[in-house]
Amino acid sequence: MSQRVAENPGQPVEGATIGPGTHPDGVELGRLLAAGQLKVCSLTTSAIEQASTDNSFITVTESRALREAEAAHERLTSDVRLSPLDGVPVAVKDLFDVEGTVTTAGSPVLADLPAKQQDAGVVQLLSQAGTVLIGKTNLSECAFSGLGINPYYGTPLKPDARGRHLIPGGSSSGSAVAVASGIVPIALGTDTSGSVRVPAAFCGIVGYKASAQRYSKDGMTPLSHTLDSVGILARSMRDILTMDRLLGGSAPAPASRVDGPSTVTGARLVVPHGEMLDDCDPEVRARFEAALELLTGHGVRIERRGTAALEDAQRIMDENTTLVGAEAYYAYKYLLDPPHRDRIDPGLVRRLTHAAQHHHQVEPVYRAMDPLRRQLRQELGDGLLICPTVRHTAPELQPLLDDDELYDRTNQRSLRTTMLSSYLGMPGVSLPIGRSDEDGVGLLVSAPAGEDARLLSIADGLHPLLQETAALPAQK
Repeated sequence: MSQRVAENPGQPVEGATIGPGTHPDGVELGRLLAAGQLKVCSLTTSAIEQASTDNSFITVTESRALREAEAAHERLTSDVRLSPLDGVPVAVKDLFDVEGTVTTAGSPVLADLPAKQQDAGVVQLLSQAGTVLIGKTNLSECAFSGLGINPYYGTPLKPDARGRHLIPGGSSSGSAVAVASGIVPIALGTDTSGSVRVPAAFCGIVGYKASAQRYSKDGMTPLSHTLDSVGILARSMRDILTMDRLLGGSAPAPASRVDGPSTVTGARLVVPHGEMLDDCDPEVRARFEAALELLTGHGVRIERRGTAALEDAQRIMDENTTLVGAEAYYAYKYLLDPPHRDRIDPGLVRRLTHAAQHHHQVEPVYRAMDPLRRQLRQELGDGLLICPTVRHTAPELQPLLDDDELYDRTNQRSLRTTMLSSYLGMPGVSLPIGRSDEDGVGLLVSAPAGEDARLLSIADGLHPLLQETAALPAQK
């Protein structure tokens, strides 16, 4: 096991420049391993080497990975296979406990805590499925930001950014970059206000935020006990579906888009009136509209209308405070005291200070939450909500570091759409749209709380259709 700290704190380390489209997904890697066309130990060694020199990882669990790879090799050569992902390298966000490692939450303060004595619940399930854990990934400190900037462990950069230093999105920055750059095909993240969906959009991969109670959160460092959820970042929807079953979900088999007609013909997708679309940058809106036109051509029913529950929920948060801000303050207010205050990210100090000033206003937000969730379910009926995941593309890192006001404003705008859907309890999948050489834009499809199986089935049908947007002319 090794723990990495950036040689120059706050400075970016650029990820691999190979786009995610050139890499097989986890299910395909599992098939190649089972067929003997790839060797588990070679695949693992390569992943360890990349992770050890990449800012997307905080801790590389080398000894464990080699041990798990050897065990997988013995099983596969004996025609014993624990799951479709047996022998496949994976990573988990450094909010999940892994035996023998410190769960840092991306913070130098938490890095001083003792090593954990056992794996988090979802990490145990990954081990039982035969996956090979390469390590624990970087994140915004305490998972309390949508930008993915970390001045202590360094900021992993969006891969395939044509030489620009673009932020990856957060807080699950390292998990997204590890998948997008090809170190691992699948990584676990967490999502409270958008921390899986935002980096998935910026990095051009698939990101799934589950309903809050779908998977075990045992051994996961909390930010907001009400809204925290486990999320998955991957290269394909079939990897998401496979992981969902391994982690205890109940999604349908991912055979439809390969072996039969699309599951989305006749599906009803609701595009909400208002700021979720109106506030988008022109490039984001243009690509989203092109995607809608393409989906309509494949028989998807697109309905544009107002959604009162969304509008009321946003108004209540704007007039009071956010639930995640209040609960994050209760979890981490001790960091504002000496000696911790001088050790943590200045951006985190600003967010916690703001939360300290407004957390007492949270009661109306709690009170309205359940009625608004019921209202949303009634308004959507058999439809799903669809909108751009983030209202802008990934911005340059350095201007954000140079300007606190720009940093805070960009963070708020990056999370505004996903934070709203999180408050309403909605599981969501961000799917990439556009060309692989363009800045990342995601299409977010969301369902009422608990309707993950229906959401995943529709997202599975949408993903191959949206890949056709890569053939559209590049946006200027």
